[in-house]
Amino acid sequence: MKTSRRRSLNLVNRTSLAKLSLKFGGINMGKITVETCEIEGLKVITPTVFGDERGYFMETYNYNDYKEAGIDMEFVQDNQSSSTKGVLRGLHFQINFPQDKLVRVVSGEVFDVAVDLRKGSKTYGQWHGVILSAENKKQFFIPKDFAHGFVVLSEAAEFAYKCTDFYHANDEGGLLWNDPAIGIKWPIPADMELTISDKDQKWGSIKGLE
Repeated sequence: MKTSRRRSLNLVNRTSLAKLSLKFGGINMGKITVETCEIEGLKVITPTVFGDERGYFMETYNYNDYKEAGIDMEFVQDNQSSSTKGVLRGLHFQINFPQDKLVRVVSGEVFDVAVDLRKGSKTYGQWHGVILSAENKKQFFIPKDFAHGFVVLSEAAEFAYKCTDFYHANDEGGLLWNDPAIGIKWPIPADMELTISDKDQKWGSIKGLE
């Protein structure tokens, strides 16, 4: 039994579908590892996990470590959602009250996407995606003025995130999840049926924002 548990714990930091998270360069920051990508501002954080035969422990957020990693802001709201396989949420943003987001998956697995909407950005309209799962325990930091969305790849997923501004019901903005002008390559199996809200199916193209 103990041997089996140890083998399970050795899987804690293993990244699933790593090919979807290429072009990252890692920097060790205290108890977390921070990875950046070709879109400035986006960061993937991997916490240090302490495990033994009893289970594991990790810090999901530590202000000092995140400040050292360049994530120095006040988070004012925590959200959590539950979704089943094939649920696709997004692409969302707030217009007048933009939010920095720190997102992670508590159970299951999702493909998480951010689209750069910052005016004047050299990567405007470009996207980056990363696998977030209960197994790899990665977090995705998404700055203000990015659109955000995800699709659930596992049978179910619990998705949690921290925000630097409150939710404003009348300030919602969005982009169509399959906008060809953005060209997100969602890793959706051919036999997986998507579940998308009516609202998310009616968002427009990024060209409309321009």
